[in-house]
Amino acid sequence: MKARDLKTLGPEELIARFREVSARHGRLLNARNTRAANKEYVLAAAARTELRARGKEVEKRLLGLLTDAEPGTRYWAATAALTFAPDEAERALALLAEPPLSLIGLSAAMTLDAWKNGTLPPEE
Repeated sequence: MKARDLKTLGPEELIARFREVSARHGRLLNARNTRAANKEYVLAAAARTELRARGKEVEKRLLGLLTDAEPGTRYWAATAALTFAPDEAERALALLAEPPLSLIGLSAAMTLDAWKNGTLPPEE
């Protein structure tokens, strides 16, 4: 599926696609398969952008992903939720950043630090 096709998905389908791509990105990143992880990053970022554009319609569903079994999904859901549920998102990122540290955990720590310092780019 291409990023542009995400607009055609209903809310449940979009959440499912986001969950799938974000989980795969996290697993690939932690496995240090950066080339494949970068491809999934593009799709996860596009799905996050589309989810944000849906507003209140998907916010509650996104918050449910903050406790997903997949660390990658928790990370991506937290980055999406920072703008509308910062306390919950910060808590999820902080938990991911706890030892033992993984690459997703390192990303979570860096995102949380940038968020708190006001230096997180808007698309992150």
